[in-house]
Amino acid sequence: MVISNNFFRSKSFAKPIVQVSLAGFLFANLAACSAPVTYQQVAQNNYDTTEIDAQDFNCPQYERPEYDSSGYGRSGYGNARAPVGTSAPNLQRAAPKELSQPSPSYYPTPPPPPPPPPPPPPPSGAASESVAVTGSRIMPHPMPYPRPIPPNTERYPHAQINGFKQVSEQPVSTFAMENDTASYANSRRFLNEGRLPPSEAVRVEEFLNYFQYSYPMPRERSAPFSTNVVVAPSPWAAGKQIIHVGLQGYDTIRTTRAPLNIVLLMDVSGSMQPEDRLPLAKRTVRMMLPQLNGNDRISMVVYAGASGVVLEPTRGNATRDIVCALEVLHAGGSTAGAEGIRLAYRMAERNMHQGSVNRVILMTDGDFNVGITDPNQLRDFVRQGKDRGIYLSVFGFGRGNYNDNMMQTLAQNGNGTAAYIDGLPEARRILQTQFRGAMYPIANDVKAQIEFNPRRVSEYRLIGYETRALNREDFNNDNIDAGEIGSGHQVTALYEITPVGGNSSVDPLRYQNEARPTPSGEIGFLRLRYKLPGQSQSRLIERPITQADVVNGGNSPSATKLALAVAGFAQKLRNDPWVGDLRYGDIRYLASQIGSSDANGQIDEFKNLVERASSLDGERPMDID
Repeated sequence: MVISNNFFRSKSFAKPIVQVSLAGFLFANLAACSAPVTYQQVAQNNYDTTEIDAQDFNCPQYERPEYDSSGYGRSGYGNARAPVGTSAPNLQRAAPKELSQPSPSYYPTPPPPPPPPPPPPPPSGAASESVAVTGSRIMPHPMPYPRPIPPNTERYPHAQINGFKQVSEQPVSTFAMENDTASYANSRRFLNEGRLPPSEAVRVEEFLNYFQYSYPMPRERSAPFSTNVVVAPSPWAAGKQIIHVGLQGYDTIRTTRAPLNIVLLMDVSGSMQPEDRLPLAKRTVRMMLPQLNGNDRISMVVYAGASGVVLEPTRGNATRDIVCALEVLHAGGSTAGAEGIRLAYRMAERNMHQGSVNRVILMTDGDFNVGITDPNQLRDFVRQGKDRGIYLSVFGFGRGNYNDNMMQTLAQNGNGTAAYIDGLPEARRILQTQFRGAMYPIANDVKAQIEFNPRRVSEYRLIGYETRALNREDFNNDNIDAGEIGSGHQVTALYEITPVGGNSSVDPLRYQNEARPTPSGEIGFLRLRYKLPGQSQSRLIERPITQADVVNGGNSPSATKLALAVAGFAQKLRNDPWVGDLRYGDIRYLASQIGSSDANGQIDEFKNLVERASSLDGERPMDID
């Protein structure tokens, strides 16, 4: 393991500051680490399903660094270098220098001692008499003032909810597919705290993509998706139908996976101090470590008022070195997030190897308040990193000042994904259960396009994906960025359609309505475009949507029933105008029809969240039956 102090100055500082490295402090405390713990040793201790405890590694004790207002540490330290994956050299912290005795002339002549106190008076005869105490000279303890509640400054992207479009005017719908799940976990946090989430915090597609559906697996990596289409009745609008499109990604094999080049970018600013932020982020990283092996490389960059390298590239099985590096992280200072992102991308690019998967993992609350804070400028920077073959994963933490808008901007433009960690179960789901999907992409710039047949469909609306809409011409343009899909990941999208002859939500055109032919032919035509990792030219998958895909409500597969229940819940939470009088009780009933296949407990948790939302929204309990 190599610890360095290559800090650089944040551009936001107007006057020179003596730049001091936090990394040197970290090295001084990590120096006592012994030989690395191997992956096999960790696996034998059943760490694959439990959290690695830092106490198991006897990390050296340390004193927390102090920060000035800029976030720099106040003490200077050296650095050292060691071969990749080896423990730090056994350096001891220098003993404090002994101070010489001050000169006697430094002290003035002491004054003479005071006279002795007078003797106590003789006891009074009244001392034996009873005394009635009518009051107390002891000051009462002041009542504490109520602690002020910090203002809620959480920020979410604003997007207009998709409405219905006439097929006669716009027969083609195009959007970027993605597998983000942050919105569901963040909304779960609100509900578990006894609050309904803000409507702008709810993104239907991230609710849908949180769940696992029974889609068939593709057989070959060269054709990394299986496509699944079902057309079922809409549960919230009579006379309308839902087109359920599901993609199942190819799942790589653990024993033959490519080596990882991971750069952990840890926000150690003052806003990350609460337990649900930096402490939880450190535990999240520890959950990932059993999945790494000696072929992987992991580095660590931190940022507060400035940024610096804490852990130089270290073998993935050097578990003790990584854990002990995490243990010395401490939150304090302002947040120069852009500086940290720059340094992390430099580190990732410097350590690229042939065949490696290169990924920056950002763990933050998104509260960037020093340096570049404009999401558009950060967007442009991470796009450049994407072009160099570096992926970005954004893990959000905390509440009150959580900047979801920043998270979405970074993930959508950095060939990355966004997740929200509201507790250890979510960390385990992402970095243990779905580790290969979180780390290994199987397709880049995945786009979907459906052309609707005006003979069968009069209008349609895409449910969700408001922030991922594309122009029709973007579909065939390989320079247009779209979503990344990981190994074994699924992507789900729903369209609500009105068949020809049904009650339209939008007034039809006068003359085209008169010339409309009788219903016939295909419902629509689905096209998918994607790029294999490392390739610049996209590939195409096509299939028609026909009458053979239509089912009635009772015969809908369990995957479609689950998707309808989840989409209904998300739309209800965000006050979607298109779900009409849909009740939480209706959603609970849909969920009860899914079946008993719930090995990971997601469906039971979903039902509980529906009940919580129903209670918070004032819906009567009988409506849930």
